[in-house]
Formats: sequence, structure tokens, C-alpha cells
Amino acid sequence: LNSFYQAYQHKLKLALIGQSIFGQEVYNKLRKEGHKVVGVFTVPDKNGQADPLALAAEKDGTPVFKFPRWRAKGKPIQEVIAAYKSVGAELNVLPFCTQFIPMDVIDCPKHGSIIYHPSILPRHRGASAINWTLIQGDKKAGFTIFWADDGLDTGPILLQRECDVGQNDTVDDLYNRFLFPEGIKAMVEAVHLIADGKAPRIPQPEEGATYEGIQKKENAEIPWDLPAAALHNWIRGHDKVPGAWATIDGQVVTFYGSSLFDASVPAGQELAIKGASRPGLVTKNGLVIFGNDGKMVLVRNLQFEGGKMIPASKYFSADETTTLELTEEEKKMAEDIRTIWKGILSTVAVIEDSTDFFKSGASSMHVVRMLEEIKQKYSGLQLQNEDVYMATKFADFIQMAVRKFRGEDKEEELVIDYVSKNVNNMTVNMPYQCFINGQFINADDGKTYDTINPADGSIIASVSSASLADVDKAVAAAKEAFENGEWGRMNARERGQLMYRLADLMEEHQEELATIESIDSGAVYTLALKTHVGMSVQTFRYFAGWCDKIQASEYGATIPINQARPNHNLTFTKKEPIGVCAIVIPWNYPLMMLAWKSAACLAAGNTLVLKPAQVTPLTSLKFAELSAKAGFPKGVINILPGSGGLVGQHLSEHPDVRKVGFTGSTPTGKQIMKSFYMIIYIFYSAATNLKKVSLELGGKSPLIIFSDCELDRAVKMGMGAVYFNKGENCIAAGRLFVEESIHDEFVRKVVEEIKKMKIGDPLDRSTDHGPQNHKAHLEKLLQYCETGVKEGATLVYGGRQVCRPGFFMEPTVFTDVEDHMYIAQEESFGPVMVISKFKNGDVDGVLRRANTTEYGLASGVFTKDISKALYISEKLEAGTVFINTYNKTDVAAPFGGFKQSGFGKDLGEEALREYLRTKAITVEY
Repeated sequence: LNSFYQAYQHKLKLALIGQSIFGQEVYNKLRKEGHKVVGVFTVPDKNGQADPLALAAEKDGTPVFKFPRWRAKGKPIQEVIAAYKSVGAELNVLPFCTQFIPMDVIDCPKHGSIIYHPSILPRHRGASAINWTLIQGDKKAGFTIFWADDGLDTGPILLQRECDVGQNDTVDDLYNRFLFPEGIKAMVEAVHLIADGKAPRIPQPEEGATYEGIQKKENAEIPWDLPAAALHNWIRGHDKVPGAWATIDGQVVTFYGSSLFDASVPAGQELAIKGASRPGLVTKNGLVIFGNDGKMVLVRNLQFEGGKMIPASKYFSADETTTLELTEEEKKMAEDIRTIWKGILSTVAVIEDSTDFFKSGASSMHVVRMLEEIKQKYSGLQLQNEDVYMATKFADFIQMAVRKFRGEDKEEELVIDYVSKNVNNMTVNMPYQCFINGQFINADDGKTYDTINPADGSIIASVSSASLADVDKAVAAAKEAFENGEWGRMNARERGQLMYRLADLMEEHQEELATIESIDSGAVYTLALKTHVGMSVQTFRYFAGWCDKIQASEYGATIPINQARPNHNLTFTKKEPIGVCAIVIPWNYPLMMLAWKSAACLAAGNTLVLKPAQVTPLTSLKFAELSAKAGFPKGVINILPGSGGLVGQHLSEHPDVRKVGFTGSTPTGKQIMKSFYMIIYIFYSAATNLKKVSLELGGKSPLIIFSDCELDRAVKMGMGAVYFNKGENCIAAGRLFVEESIHDEFVRKVVEEIKKMKIGDPLDRSTDHGPQNHKAHLEKLLQYCETGVKEGATLVYGGRQVCRPGFFMEPTVFTDVEDHMYIAQEESFGPVMVISKFKNGDVDGVLRRANTTEYGLASGVFTKDISKALYISEKLEAGTVFINTYNKTDVAAPFGGFKQSGFGKDLGEEALREYLRTKAITVEY
């Protein structure tokens, strides 16, 4: 009772002065927190409709005063002042107020008055603060709650909050994402601080202070002699009110929905714009305009003087839309929407087809209400605020809504610049730019690098080389998509449907993907088609099926706990996505490694930024294109080609990345972990964070072949274990132990089979062995073989570069390899078979030798003795053991290593755990 009384003592009697939904939400939250609102002072009804703040207060029985003004001829109206003083407020709260409030009222309460202002004061004092934040290209936005004084937004600061400004953020974006929700919380926090006597009064500095007036339509004409970024800021800073405009064909046209357009100049129809030095281009994606720096801005929507808004892409065909005939279901929907309009436009007797939403008294706050009411009735109809502005008359609105309901109004086709090549009896179209927030764009600094065809050393394409700024953009896009985007609101089954759709598109494009994989990585086309692409499709389908099952089984559980009598408690767990995941993949299976990691990541509900290997970026970028066509929301998938040392390192250290999934070399994996250990050691949390990490690293996988095996099968499988994918295989058998009695015959049969292998063009269907991935790797393999010879191993076959263009190496066989030799201990990652004998019957001896390695990714054994095989499988220190087979991976089986081969799993149910976090929830009832 004492604590209750003390808490009650810290509640205040408040007067709320202002208006709007923001004011309504602040009012509701303050009352919920126990403060007493003794009076609400708001604007008069407009067109017979009360302000939302007034509606909420009247519903609660709170006294409401609707004064059209507080002053007359510069002096306070005494009747108004008297009415205000009658409520006995201890604090005035002004969440959003368009009226001028006299100082008699501001200074009257015991605690004075606090005001919400949407800028980081002292910057952008004045009534159009959010607009000027964008117009001037500020990197940070925010709000201030300050103590009112007799100046214009000059009072002492109580608290401030700030947020980053995205490259294409509009006023609505900032307001909806941050200024509205966080502003409500902060207003309540400010009142608590005042109630507890802890509210600061920090004088505003004059340094950095700015004041800008209200932006009006006549001041919003676009000044064309500006760089593209400044034009973009001008347009988005005036979106939606008052609207940046230009004169086209003699009439004022207002521009909405701008974004920077970082690509080559697209095809389009020229449009003359008064004052612009260069005509705009009406393209299939909108109106492209040019800054004085030659760079471009894309404008999505245009509004004419009469109020009609159209997609800018339809400028030359705006009147060509045919009227739809409605089905019975659609007619019912139209009548339901008519009822919703009537509820909002209460002063309109009948909603006719010609009724204009805004000319009948509606405002922007009614747009939100209308769309929410439609969504409650028709959840499948996804409408945006701008849809209302583009169809303000009832008949036009119904036509637009029906088109969206039918799916006829999908987003315009993705803008892609391709490098196209006629190869493998087809034309392959390859994106080459960074993929960030649903767009293909050049690197921020414009840098590129060449990706090389290993079959002949020719340049395939110049690819964008992502910069640190691009990493920041991609992570910000992924974070926004996770926290505020459609992806975060999507239910699990819908997420699975998107993944199934993506898998279908990958299958439709499998020949093109396999061809790109072949020319970019050197994979033999038939293998690329079956494994690189085929298993990628299977992986996405497998994890798509998991999306709506994650909370089942042990993934979400109820847990019995001790009860605190007489109360009862229920404790349960749920699995949640982690957030933004950074995925770094290697060059040996570019598409398949992407699929192994990203499919589990997306199934769990995360967003991702993926860095493909620098030398093999092209299938990852093609995948990005297909993901967009599948309908993945912007920002969910981002692809950054470029340097591992730059992009990969920055991703691993980025504070907004919550998980790193890495497949690659052990030295690089160690460097990632070293970075994290250093972060922990020096408490570097201000610049980065602690992350969940999974590493799939190198291997030196032992394959033990006993004399009681099926020898021909062992030879065939042993060769596949080494030479599959040119030996560029993380689980390749790095060392073969062959029992002494069959050793020589095994080697003879292997050499015979190697001589039958066709080395050549990977696109030739009869080729068995293609080129190594890149020149530096070939040179490393040749050095590896030279080291083996110098240490005394017997080079039985190969060890040389094939005499032809490209990066081809002969399949190689070493025997007489002793345990201390370099080639016995280190991975070649190439077509090099390293064979050691072991004494007949020496099972434990060969096991000791097989386990004398710091790696533990995979292993294998060939024997007809199943007891021996199972004994060996228990003793081998490896994440995977193959018995009488090899390379038999499956999407449902977990994959990952021990020791310096890393930790964490790809594939199978276990892979999902790498991308989920567990939350325990306890309820008392």
C-alpha cells in the first residue's frame, strides 16, 4: 500500500494542448501510466469531424475545449485563459500543436510546459523541421522535447533522440519508423522525469542553430541547377506536403517518390521540363531526371494541378486505362469500401462515384484510418498511402483497389544492366552490380574488377567492387527490412511460399545458372547442372518446408517450473530470428554454398547480406535477380561482390550484424574469431557487438581403404573423393590410407582410370575434368606438388599444368607419403591424391594416423566388415563419416566439422538452430 501511495504521488495533473493521432496516442499512453489528464485543448471540428485527440478524450469523459484561437489582436482572450485555468493543470503537454499558445498559459502550471519538436535542436527550428532535415541532406534525424519559453523553439532541452536517415527516406518514412512511435514513448518518459523531479533543463547552444520557415507550395519549385543527390533531397523533403514541383507542358506537376538511380541511362521517352538543362526520360520504372553532375534520380509518381496522381511511367499513357467489369465478389468489396468512406466522410450524404476523398473533408490522418479499416476486412488487399492520393475519386479508387486485388498492379520490373554472352548454345544475361535494398547499383566509389573465365583466361565481366559505404547501406537495408518491413510482418507460411517460388525460378533458369557457374568457376557443366544448381534448388525447397514448423517439436516447448503458491505459472519457449546475418561464401561451389547458408537463414526469418567470393560473383548476382522476381521484399537479400579483406571484414565487425556464417579457409576463419576475441578482451562494444558465429573451414579428410573392400568400387569412389569438382571440394579425401596388401593394385587401377579422363572445355558434355578456379590457385597447387617431390614422396602421375589456354592441371597421384610430410598434413584443395600405406590388419594404428590432423570435416572407410566399419566410424574425429561411399551429402543431413574445420552446421534441421535464438516466457495466472 505504501509503494502504491508513493507511486501515486508521482503522478501529475496534465493539460494536453494539441491535435492529431500523435496527440491521441500520447494522451492514451499518459492515462495508461496513471497520470490524470484534467483537460484537452484542441482545434474545432472540421467538416463536422472531431480531431482524433478530441474523440479519445470525449470517449473517456475528459473535459475537451475546442478553441479556434487563443489570442485576438495580439492579446490573450480572457475567456479562453479562464477556461484553461479552471482545470488546474500541473503541467502542459504539447505533443503536436498548430495554434499559438500565449505565455499566460505556457507559464501557468507548476511545472510549466513541454513541447515535442521533430528535429535535433537547435538545428531546424521552425514548423517544417522534418522537411528541412531531408532537404539539407542531414545524415541524422530525430526529435527534441523541450521546455517552452517565449522564443521560437529555443527553450531548454529535456531529452533528445536521433536516428539514421536512409538514402531514400521520405518524411513519411522517418515519421512512421521513428518520429511517431519513439516520440510517443519519449513524451511519456519526459512526463515521468518531471513527476520524479529528475527532468533536466539543458540550455540550447547557439552554435549550429538554424531556423527555416514553413515550406509553402510557391517556394517548392525544383531548382534544377543542383547535383542529383540535392535534387533527390529537395523532392523527398517536400513529399507529400507541400510537394516539389516543376512546369511540364504548361502546367504545374508535382513530383513524389524519388530515389537515387545508380545505373546506366535507361531506355525511355524524352520529356521536356521547364528549367531543366536536360529532358527527363519516361521509363518503365518512372521518370528519370538528371542533376548537373550527370547523375540520375528516379521519380515514381506525378500529380497534376487538378489533383490527379499517376505513376510517372504512365505519363504518356495516363488516359489509356480501361474500366474493369467487376465480379460479384468485387462488387461486394466496393460496397464495403463505400461504407468505410461514408463512415469517414460523415458530412457527405451519399458516396457517389465522383465523390473526391479529400475535397469532401478528409485529411492525411483519415487516409491511415481508411486503409486500416479496409485491411481488417480484406487482409489480402495491400494498399499504400500513395494509392489514395493517386485515386482520390471513389470510382477511381475502386478500380485501383480491384486491380491490386486481382494482382494486376504488381511493382514494375526490376531495372537490371546485364552483361550478355552467347555461350553454350544460349544467351546468358548476367547482372554485375551490387544488389542492395532491391536494386542493382554501382559501388559507392564506382570501383570495379574483372572476373575471369578459368577455361581460357578471358574477361567475362567487370563487376562492381563494394566499398565500406556499400556494406553500411546493405546492412541498413537488411535491418530496416527485418525490423520495419513487410518481411518481419509476414507469417511463416507466406515466407515458405516465397522460398518455394524462388526454388521454382532457379529450376526454370537452371541451364543459365549452370552455364554461368561453369564459365565463372570452371565447374564441368554437367556437374554444375546436377550438383551446383540441382542441390541449391533442393536446399531451398527443403528449408521452405521448415518455415511454418519451427515452433513445433523441441523448437518451442512448455516447461514445468516450481509454482509460487497460490499462484500458477506457465513457462514456455519460442524460437525467434536473430536479425541481420552476414554470410561469406567460398569460390568452389558459389551457388550451392549460397543456398546452404541463405536458405536456412531466410527460413528462420532473418535478413542477410551475402559476400560471394571475389573470383566467382556471377551466380550470386543472378540469384539476387531471381529473388526479386520471386517477390522477396526489398532489403531481405543483399549481395556485395568485392574484396574479402574489405567487405568481409567490415561485415564481421558491423554493429548491426547479429550473426556471421562463414565458409572458407581455416586461416580466414581464425582471423574472424580473433577479431571477436579481441572485441571481448578490450570491451569494444561501442563500435561493434558480440555475434553468433558458425564456421565451415578447411579439411584434410582421411579415407581408409581395407583389403576386404570391393576394390573396383573403392577405386571409383576414391577417385571421386579426390577429383570431384577438380578437387576443389571441402570434404575431398585429402589423404588415402590403403592397406598394404592391395596398395599397389589400387594405385595401378587409379592411374589407368585417370588416363581415361577427358580434360577440357567444361561446357563440353564429355569433359570429365575442367580448369582450376583461378590462376593463383593453380600456381599454389603446382607449388604444393613441388614440395611433395622435394620431401621424398613419389609422384606417380600428373603434377603439371596442362599445356593449353586456361588454368588446367593434370590429376595427380602421390605415393610413399610419410606422416611428417607437408602434403600429408596440409590440404591441397585440388586434384591431388595423397596415398599412404598401412600395415595389414593394423586398425588402431591407421586410426591414430588418420586422426593426427587438426582438421575434422569428413572421413571415409571402405570395408565389407560392417562391425569394423562402425568401430572406425566411432573413432574417427570428423563431422561426417562415409562408409563404402563418399561425397554423399543430402539437404536433410547436417554438415559441419570438428576441431579446426570449424563449428556449427549447414543443412538439415540442425542448420536452423544457427539462425535462431531462444526466448523463455513466464506467465503468472
